[in-house]
Amino acid sequence: MSDNPLAGKPAPYALLVDLPKLLTAYYSQQPDVAISTQRVAFGTSGHRGSALHASFNEWHVLAISQAICDYRKLKGIDGPLFLGIDTHALSTPARASALEVLAANGVEVMLDVHDDYTPTPVVSHAILSYNRGRSEHLADGILITPSHNPPEDGGFKYNPTNGGPADTDVTKWIENAANDYLKAGLKGVARVTLAQALQAATTHRHDYITTYVEDLQQVIDFEAIRAGGVRMGADPLGGAGVHYWGRIAERYGIDLTVVNAEVDATFRFMPVDWDGRIRMDPSSRYVMQNLIGLRERFDVAFGCDADHDRHGIVTRSSGLLPPNHYLAVAIHYLFQHRPQWGANAAVGKTVVSSQMIDRVAASLGRRLYEVPVGFKWFVDGLLDGSLGFGGEESAGASFLRRDGSVWSTDKDGLIPSLLSAEITAKLGRDPGEVYRELTSKFGESAYDRVDAPATPEQKARLGKLAPEQVHSTELAGEKITQILSHAPGNGKAIGGLKVMTENGWFAARPSGTENIYKIYAESMNSPDHLQRILAEAQSLVDAALSAAS
Repeated sequence: MSDNPLAGKPAPYALLVDLPKLLTAYYSQQPDVAISTQRVAFGTSGHRGSALHASFNEWHVLAISQAICDYRKLKGIDGPLFLGIDTHALSTPARASALEVLAANGVEVMLDVHDDYTPTPVVSHAILSYNRGRSEHLADGILITPSHNPPEDGGFKYNPTNGGPADTDVTKWIENAANDYLKAGLKGVARVTLAQALQAATTHRHDYITTYVEDLQQVIDFEAIRAGGVRMGADPLGGAGVHYWGRIAERYGIDLTVVNAEVDATFRFMPVDWDGRIRMDPSSRYVMQNLIGLRERFDVAFGCDADHDRHGIVTRSSGLLPPNHYLAVAIHYLFQHRPQWGANAAVGKTVVSSQMIDRVAASLGRRLYEVPVGFKWFVDGLLDGSLGFGGEESAGASFLRRDGSVWSTDKDGLIPSLLSAEITAKLGRDPGEVYRELTSKFGESAYDRVDAPATPEQKARLGKLAPEQVHSTELAGEKITQILSHAPGNGKAIGGLKVMTENGWFAARPSGTENIYKIYAESMNSPDHLQRILAEAQSLVDAALSAAS
């Protein structure tokens, strides 16, 4: 798909969401459960949608909140529930709706002491900090965020007592229960007024920012950053961490400048993304244009998405690093500079992440744990320390504390960002320079993702394809060495296929929201070889889908 002419440019007024119209739709629209797009549907990161399309409104939030209360009772979860929101326009009203249901159900809710925004990793950290050393009365959490999605979207995610994204069995239970409430016209949903909820004995205040910032020294070497005099720039992209970066700089005495502290629910200050939409994706070179333009001012700079669970690293030497490049650098550095991590702590990656990570892990003598797309697959390993690092190709990652214990079990955009400064200080080279050194040792990676059209029936068939349904023996001039329908790390279905050769691979997965399938591909030979892989991948998948029909 070609890039929109507006990509990388300031958003024109016509692109800005009409906030009064959006908020009115949130309260006035009622979803029609006979329409699939208006039902509650949990993807890899919760339920997402827009009030403008009746896919995320007050009814959805009330139904999901009651379903979560029911799930908590079913599982005997009776500790506090940590509730956080990001800066999307629908997040604040959704928090009010959720709180009305939670209070009516007698749930002990932890709201921010200043009614501030709360990054996703901060909620995960709060859950784990509370549960540390406990075996009963455990805490869980709700995150109201659509992550990096456009300004008109809303999102709702549940993190159980392990602090990470809920597994499929949990989200399916909540999804089904919530849709039952929608079908019943919300009958059975307990609710009080917002005023009653705020004054309820079960509603408490928690100082999220102080607790998180004070604990950061357990995961990042601020002494090295300070001693190295590393100059940092941080762009919160108008997101939930907007007040965190200044506190971090003040607490640890580091040279960190917040280049944009603006919060505006239209995100009018954002450069337009590749497709002509406003989106807070820190891995996009278009979205990060403002920070890239400031790269000469800093040794390293970074941005995070609206809920701060994704990171984007800008270096003076290389500009914005592709997510796969920085993941490889972070892994290469961490496993050599965290002596207290267990000798058996593995490297976690998704099946669509770079082969460079495989080569780096092998050079470190570390086991590779390759899983399907979705950060939930890293939760147990990060929790028990058997994974030192878990990362996704979409710029989401987390890793252990310096002592080898768990930090967060959800993606944390802040710690990989701060790690880039630690790397620069300790190695005397920025992450872009370190990546070039890795390529001289392990080879150059060419990586891309493209979308191909697919009907709903074709998407369903792709998700169920078996390796034996692929009859080709070669891919881009190389012998096919392996075809996977399940991830080698945990044996879980990847929802598609991954086809591998000695120096390249592709993976095809159906989109959960659009009539397309996604092709991820990489070549360790050349960009031309990558283009051959991409071209042949679509033909190979189309042939397999036709044979399966």
